[in-house]
Amino acid sequence: FLSCREQPIFSTRAHVFQIDPATKRNWIPASKHALTVSYFYDATRNVYRIISVGGTKAIINSTITPNMTFTKTSQKFGQWADSRANTVYGLGFASEQHLSQFAEKFQEVKEAARLAREKSQDKTELTNPALNITSHQVLPSPIISSNGPGEDKLFRSQSADVEITTEKERLKKMLSEGSVSEVQWEAEFFSLQDNNNKLVAALHEANANVDQWKKQLTAYQEETETLRQRVAELESQGTHDSSSENNKEELSQTLEELELLIKAKDEEIQMLKSQKCGRWEAEGEREETLQKLQELEARNAELEQRLHLAEQTLAETLAEREKMHNEVTKVAEIMDVKIFELSELRQGLAKLVES
Repeated sequence: FLSCREQPIFSTRAHVFQIDPATKRNWIPASKHALTVSYFYDATRNVYRIISVGGTKAIINSTITPNMTFTKTSQKFGQWADSRANTVYGLGFASEQHLSQFAEKFQEVKEAARLAREKSQDKTELTNPALNITSHQVLPSPIISSNGPGEDKLFRSQSADVEITTEKERLKKMLSEGSVSEVQWEAEFFSLQDNNNKLVAALHEANANVDQWKKQLTAYQEETETLRQRVAELESQGTHDSSSENNKEELSQTLEELELLIKAKDEEIQMLKSQKCGRWEAEGEREETLQKLQELEARNAELEQRLHLAEQTLAETLAEREKMHNEVTKVAEIMDVKIFELSELRQGLAKLVES
């Protein structure tokens, strides 16, 4: 679908949507991730096109004409109608700046297409002076043109009467279908309604995620408190050698790290709470939320592993302490036997001296 004569003049990244052909109200995402959307210029034919490719499929292939209009429906979303493709394209950007750049380039390309058309018309009139009667151009609907893909054509006739009759019929048809401005307002209303529904769904999902993170945080706090109590019980038992002191310091450091992780997770939850009242763009924000969920799950797994290592360390410390206690008991018993034998030896020597 791209020829060697076409050259890219501007590119950006955006989530691509198309209007649902059944309802003409809901947006259908063209891909799961953001795609590259580019303006191309064909110098031979003096034609501008917007093209976006997903894999091996052309998601957008729209030729820019002077009567197209790019409408910003929110801070990060815009749309335009292509009656030749019989659809409406929507683009969701990562920031308002990217949307403004795309809209400015759309206006520049539209103006260039208008100048190219006027130049082409002037050449046609100069080369064909007999055909000096032209009909008015019918603006295509910004949603989906009911007149089919025959967009931007100039109708000429050798008879002025036939031309006027055709023009009257077309004007009647426009009046029966409603004004173009009303269709534009209706399209913007449906777009805003769809964005609002997506925002509500995203907020519900965020609330559910926050509740789940709260439960996980409470469970980790309970496990940390249990671990503290076990450490306190171990500290209250018996005397401790230098190795036991080192183990306690390591366990205390591990507990402090766990507390810092829990505090960081609580701050993330508070940040998510403060951000959920903002406006979310359906797909972009949803991917960011999923990524945060994955990061939190990874941190939770790391936290569980550290708790498991701490419990193993405590178990090993108790086993070493028990082993040392048994060895000390054995040494004490051996010393008692030696002292008893030495005492009997002294008594025997005393008896020999007396005799």
